[in-house]
Amino acid sequence: MTRSLRTLLTDDLLARVHGRADAHDRDNTFPHDDLADLVAAGYLTAFVPERLGGAGLTLEEVAREQARLAAAAPATALAVNMHLVVTGLAAVLVARGDDSVEHVLRDAAAGEVFAFGNSEAGNDLVMFGSRTRAERTQDGGYRYYGTKIFTSLSPVWTRLATFGLDDADPDDPRLVHGVVSRADGGVTTKDDWDTLGMRATQSATTVLDGAYAPADRVHRRLPVGPSADPFIFALFAVFEVLLAAVYTGIGRRALELGVQHARRRTSFKHGGRSYAQDPDIRWKVADAALAQDGAELQVFALARDVDEQADHGVRWFAQLVGLKVRATETARDVVDLALRVSGGGAYFTGSELARLYRDVLAGIYHPSDDESAHATVAASVLGPLEG
Repeated sequence: MTRSLRTLLTDDLLARVHGRADAHDRDNTFPHDDLADLVAAGYLTAFVPERLGGAGLTLEEVAREQARLAAAAPATALAVNMHLVVTGLAAVLVARGDDSVEHVLRDAAAGEVFAFGNSEAGNDLVMFGSRTRAERTQDGGYRYYGTKIFTSLSPVWTRLATFGLDDADPDDPRLVHGVVSRADGGVTTKDDWDTLGMRATQSATTVLDGAYAPADRVHRRLPVGPSADPFIFALFAVFEVLLAAVYTGIGRRALELGVQHARRRTSFKHGGRSYAQDPDIRWKVADAALAQDGAELQVFALARDVDEQADHGVRWFAQLVGLKVRATETARDVVDLALRVSGGGAYFTGSELARLYRDVLAGIYHPSDDESAHATVAASVLGPLEG
């Protein structure tokens, strides 16, 4: 039986977003108009259950929407991705009977904008350790002290999902996950986002100096290191799937542009025939299409597995980190092939393909990185390192 997939993003909305992408990249500005359009479409409540006033979309449905949005404006898609990661992991947990993060969904329904404040410079433990201090307050809440990098949506977020280390008991240190409010203070956003690509995300550095998470917004105190807690699974699942969807959307748009350019370019050597009739160009376009088809299928299939609670057992994390690596690397390959068939005009500043080339490189830096992913996959098939 064919399933009906719901959508929130209209073609008109995507056209408007696409029309603004070049200017935001050129000027290194945040796409406030894009965000306003997405809010009006109900997109920031995509994961919020209908009973709380949201659209109640599944992870597969949101992944498909993110691929469409990324094809229109990669940086806008990556920026809003972080809000969707926070609300999406909450939706996954609530759907599985864990209401500890339902406050996230209620706040999103009320119009709060979430950012994802976990990355730290020099922290290659990622989610399994932290350089940020988490100090417990007398009322059971926590104050955070530290520096977070790559905080997308930095000009507009109102809630920051973050974590830090509570080592008050040296025999039982804990990683404390909670949500702080910008309005409560203790947060400084640096004006330091000037990058090669993904410029409109405005993922500036965030300094936490006593940022406060009240007790009812502290949802996990986990041991240092890998954890089997469902919170960690939900975080990885939603983060990796939606990240893969964004980069798959970049590949989709690059392939469209490559096809357009191949059809438009003509060969002087071959009497003005379209390059779309050149066997070598056709091979490259076909190579890109083969890769793109596989990337899209795997993203949506694994998203569906999360929705349907499929049992991948101990290989779940290997599947998720593998998805991220394959999707980001495939997107780079597709963009490269599109450039190769598009002629020298694509190399000029202002070319959409040139912008996609710069944007797609950001995929290298998102967790899980290549080394971590390979270690995870190796352990899943070979077992842990001995000694």
